Amino acid sequence: MHTRLLPLLIVLMAAVLLALGVPLAVSLAGAQQQEVVVDRIDDTARFAALAQFVTEPADTSGNDINERRETLSAELRSYYEVYGIRAGVFYRNDAPMAHAPDFFLPRAGEVRDAFEEALLSRRSHDPEQVWPWQRSTLVVASPVIRDGDVVAVVVTESPTGQMRSRILQGWLVIAAGEAAAMLLAVGAALRLTGWVLRPVRVLDATTHDIATGRLKSRVAEAGGPPELRRLARSFNEMADNVENVLEQQRAFVADASHQLRNPLSALLLRIELLALELPEDNEEIASVRAEGKRLAQVLDDLLDLALAEHSAPDLRIVDIGAVAAERVAAWSPSADAKDVTLTGVCPPTTAWADPVALSSALDAVIDNAVKFTPSGETVEVTVASNGDTATVVVTDNGPGLTDEELTRVGDRFWRSGRHQNIKGSGLGLSISRALLAAGGGSLSYERHEPHGLRVTVSVPRNAPAGEADGQGLTER
Repeated sequence: MHTRLLPLLIVLMAAVLLALGVPLAVSLAGAQQQEVVVDRIDDTARFAALAQFVTEPADTSGNDINERRETLSAELRSYYEVYGIRAGVFYRNDAPMAHAPDFFLPRAGEVRDAFEEALLSRRSHDPEQVWPWQRSTLVVASPVIRDGDVVAVVVTESPTGQMRSRILQGWLVIAAGEAAAMLLAVGAALRLTGWVLRPVRVLDATTHDIATGRLKSRVAEAGGPPELRRLARSFNEMADNVENVLEQQRAFVADASHQLRNPLSALLLRIELLALELPEDNEEIASVRAEGKRLAQVLDDLLDLALAEHSAPDLRIVDIGAVAAERVAAWSPSADAKDVTLTGVCPPTTAWADPVALSSALDAVIDNAVKFTPSGETVEVTVASNGDTATVVVTDNGPGLTDEELTRVGDRFWRSGRHQNIKGSGLGLSISRALLAAGGGSLSYERHEPHGLRVTVSVPRNAPAGEADGQGLTER
């Protein structure tokens, strides 16, 4: 979410800065050009005042007129030599009164347009904007008016190199300011997104903790907007209510299982007494006895499940290989009785686990593997490690499970329809999963080809949160 919100804020801030910077740059360019235009208008006005009384054609005699024309020509030449600006005064028929340099004439292009506009008694006020990337000139024309008529036109054509340089320098200053503002905006966006999303990150972490079985986790006060703080308080209230409901459910299961054991024990005792008065091979009493024992086993498993979900794990560094080898040795007699070969590859591998919970989980998994494996087949127990997780993989060559059954294996009281006649309550794997999950472990199931089931018991090799030794274990 941070990676999505931060670019959005940066794009919005960049758009605001561009919306402010572009008009400012355009305004700066316009101001620089307007300054040059005003200066040229002043110059053309001065030349127009000098040319106002030089109104005769070039071949007209008269010392006074010639002196004024010479004075005008000298001014224009000096103006061109000092500033490099072409200038000229032209009669209405394009004939030059005076001009510098000599080849400067109003023949075409912008010079011609400005000349014709001035003939209409309009002075140049708003030439087209010149931009830094252009190599053009700035033309300004002013009419010479005598007795209310336009008798000549003063035209100047200025190079724009210096003006474009000043515009570019101004733009660089604006760009530097925009870059500095953008950096400040990015810093502000980082702080803002961090402030807004900090409660979300805390909420996400707490939700993950609760989802993985740490129901005591709660969202700590982490600042942020009032709405998110209110959401955190609501989440804590919801978590408290859910925990209370689960505690009541667990207490009910434990109490019900415990309270039913006494009358069930008395009932089984009466059944045994009744069996003494009936023939020894009576099928009905044998069936009742078997169902009673099965019910007693279900109650014991329910009580174990309630305790597994309620009690905190006793996590410590355990040699997984040693525990697995011990359980293989314990179940070997049962496997031999069924003519099933139980083998184990159990190298020393350390991990964090509750030894009792791990042993119980391995008992349930190995028991199922031996129980459902036909005579003459093999059950393999393999211990391995990938650095972060230690695994115990139990592989059998039994009938296996279908894809639909794989999605349900481990559910409470669930048993495959093909195995209903085999002893069991359907709670063993559920209890194992609850015991492992309390310590950060897990159970997973997959097919074993060509037939059978592969069950993987996984436990973490890194110290869980809150342990004194938070360092990961080294490979053994």
